[in-house]
Amino acid sequence: MDTDKPAEGSEPAAPGTDPGTRAGATSVPTLGDVLLAAEELWPEALAEGWDAVGLVAGRPFHTVERILFAVDPTSEVIDEALEWGADLLLTHHPLFLKPVHSVAGTGFKGDVVHRLIEGGCALLTVHTNGDSAVGGVSDVLADAFGLEQVEPLVPAEDGLPEEGIGRVGELPKATTLADFAKLVFSILPAVAGGVRVAGDPHGLVRRVAVCGGAGDSLFDAVRRHQADVYVTADLRHHPASEARESAVNGRPYLIDVSHFGSEWLWLTPAANALENVLNDQGFSAEIRISGTNTDPWDFVLTPGLN
Repeated sequence: MDTDKPAEGSEPAAPGTDPGTRAGATSVPTLGDVLLAAEELWPEALAEGWDAVGLVAGRPFHTVERILFAVDPTSEVIDEALEWGADLLLTHHPLFLKPVHSVAGTGFKGDVVHRLIEGGCALLTVHTNGDSAVGGVSDVLADAFGLEQVEPLVPAEDGLPEEGIGRVGELPKATTLADFAKLVFSILPAVAGGVRVAGDPHGLVRRVAVCGGAGDSLFDAVRRHQADVYVTADLRHHPASEARESAVNGRPYLIDVSHFGSEWLWLTPAANALENVLNDQGFSAEIRISGTNTDPWDFVLTPGLN
């Protein structure tokens, strides 16, 4: 499985070599077969009510020999998928989150649909169902940070006890906020915005809440779980300010990371999981991780920099 990590100040890593497949997997799956495997891993019933997940383009009876995983269905990612000859592009973020009345090729999103169809590449979205499922985005973050005794920050209404949005758990031992922030920075892909931290650098943290993607709607749950620090993305001014004003002994401290970076880590475990399910069902497909950095920011200015 290719896992090239986008690096700050460099071009996105090119896709790597083809991954090996397990012995015994002899048949090429159809898109319908892949959809069944995806439903087993990331049930659409786990998606939030406002979300738009599932198949966006593609015919279920077409065969799928190559699958590309990416965070965003941007034009550059579409280029990458078509140049590689992908039959399926699986992205975390939806192309269409709001209803549309046209997919004319005169706009970016309509053009994407036309290019995918003309190139014979299907598009599948695994968004909040990929967040909530076991092994989802926040589970991957919790594992990467070494958290133990992990549970959902907000349990799924109709899911397993382990399913839900966000995760909260314990570090093996307490550490300072500064050292934990350095760990977070070292694990996530390098992006222009870096990592922002609110709190006493010398304050001790052990109980950690995480939510991949934008998580400033979950502060009530973070406080309810008595987290020492909350790691998420896209923290807006007012929710962050109010969280600091209402903090108890300065907690929860806040670590604001890249939206793209927080979800990029999920791609490799998700691709491995899909490959395992397909192989167990007797199918074989080449699966690749996109090398395109789709974080929207190119550079940042901070005090002391010209």
